[in-house]
Amino acid sequence: MSEVEGLHSTLVGEGDGPVVVFLHGLFGRGRNFGTAARDLQPQLRGLLVDLPNHGRSAWTDRVDYTQMADAVADHLRSGVAADGPVHVVGHSMGGKTAMTLALAHPELVDRLVVEDVGPTGTGETSEFEHLLGALARIDLDGLGSMGDADRQLAADVPQPALRGFLLQNLRRDGDGGFAWQPNLEVLLRDLPVITGDIPRLGGEAVFDGPVLWVAGGDSDYVTEEAEPVMRRHFPQTRRLTVKDATHWVHSQKPDVFAQVLRRFLLPD
Repeated sequence: MSEVEGLHSTLVGEGDGPVVVFLHGLFGRGRNFGTAARDLQPQLRGLLVDLPNHGRSAWTDRVDYTQMADAVADHLRSGVAADGPVHVVGHSMGGKTAMTLALAHPELVDRLVVEDVGPTGTGETSEFEHLLGALARIDLDGLGSMGDADRQLAADVPQPALRGFLLQNLRRDGDGGFAWQPNLEVLLRDLPVITGDIPRLGGEAVFDGPVLWVAGGDSDYVTEEAEPVMRRHFPQTRRLTVKDATHWVHSQKPDVFAQVLRRFLLPD
């Protein structure tokens, strides 16, 4: 049973077709997969999930992949997976959550897509420390507009597209001020967990269902060293590399990503 309460999700699509559950990465939220979910209609419906400490879902006192996977499992059992397994797509942190879900609750997962992340950790946290620190340094009390936040963040994050992605997490609070939706303090403290190994590695846990492992051609998140570990725990893994894409394959190559998902999730 999960210790997390209040996962938020949005169901996209109508009818009774198979459901694809989308799990986002660090700094993200379910709606980041809105385009992908719409591109899979009408054959497939999409469930856009806000993971703990992100979006409109509840905060927790720690980051723990088992806890997150259990929370997603509870959410699915009481909803879209009540009558049978669903497809699951996870990116980065969401990919590690999806792998943990498949190993711990295989009865809930039909087909699994892991986007640009492996089951093992890299130990590299400096980039995320920089970004989380940059967000934490924004003076929320002094903000008059989102433009003020963008100007403050530009000193640390010069890329406009990346700033826009990060600032999606800033929201007006009930008093007319601003507040962060993600739990920045906990995410920063627990970065070694987020970037580390998923649970159950080295044990006997195996997910026997079909797995598509999608890598960005210009990304270094999927490593050769991770491949034997991936195939030990996910023996039906098929690896696919998308050219000219970095870590965010689904947003940089949306048409290709949708085509890849369709071919894998809607086999002949």
